Amino acid sequence: METKKQLHTRNKHNSGYSFLELITVNPILKNYVFINKYGNETIDFSIPEAVKALNKSLLLAYYNITFWDIPKTNLCPPIPSRADYIHYIADLLAESSKNEIPRGRSIKGLDIGVGANCIYPIIGNSEYGWQFVGTETDVPSLKSCVQIVEKNATLQKNVTLRIQSNKRTVFKNCILENDRFDFVICNPPFHNSREEATKGTQRKLKNLGKAKEGKPILNFSGQNNELWTEGGELAFITNMIYESVHFKKQCLWFSSLVSKKENLKPFYNHLKKVNAVEVKTVEMQQGNKTSRFIAWTFLNEQQRENWAVIHWE
Repeated sequence: METKKQLHTRNKHNSGYSFLELITVNPILKNYVFINKYGNETIDFSIPEAVKALNKSLLLAYYNITFWDIPKTNLCPPIPSRADYIHYIADLLAESSKNEIPRGRSIKGLDIGVGANCIYPIIGNSEYGWQFVGTETDVPSLKSCVQIVEKNATLQKNVTLRIQSNKRTVFKNCILENDRFDFVICNPPFHNSREEATKGTQRKLKNLGKAKEGKPILNFSGQNNELWTEGGELAFITNMIYESVHFKKQCLWFSSLVSKKENLKPFYNHLKKVNAVEVKTVEMQQGNKTSRFIAWTFLNEQQRENWAVIHWE
């Protein structure tokens, strides 16, 4: 297991934020910036509008887009940690290409649960020029994502969106017969119930020193389908693992974020049962928070190198 104590070395947010620059591209952010007790500029992360304004500013300033917006009810992701996932996927691909990161439109990623925000396609296309297919079960979220793609010229020819009509499947109906993907990424709903999701939000607010009685405010928002699913991430990723077997010749690497470290062991057991050739777990660090993703492939090292020669030239 690889352990990193800071953001990825290629992550643009390793040195913090220049709020002056961010306010320049998104003036509304100025309404939420203040000087904390340590003399540093920051925002109140318990205010959903402030979180959204900050992340919108980061996308406009650093990721080559001109428009980004999401409904108030949808998940507003932290951009630095999402960028880390993309950068570590790039490192994973580079292992099959003499440690040279493959760039350009010949690289195709599949984003399971692209959401209303389109975050991974935005970052992956901006940083490496990759193409993406994004899938989504929630129609309103997909409509928001469509709007983001249509209003950004850089995304129009590089991002394709597909509705997943069957919520019990992950890849079926979304990976088509002639599709070929170099990687799959996924940020699954990790709670197993609305109650568990609410408790998670209360813990966040407590950590921010903003705990309140009654119904908590979701500071990063989130629809039900984004935050929880029956069986939580354990069931979702387990289903993903067993379904991936049927598409093992169409995808180089499958991967998913794993919120709960204790779920890794059962995932390893399932991956052994389906005869995954190689499994990797990469830990990522953002401040005091540690996150991780698990990646697996059904191709051996020589097959992965051949894949790179055939598809990435």
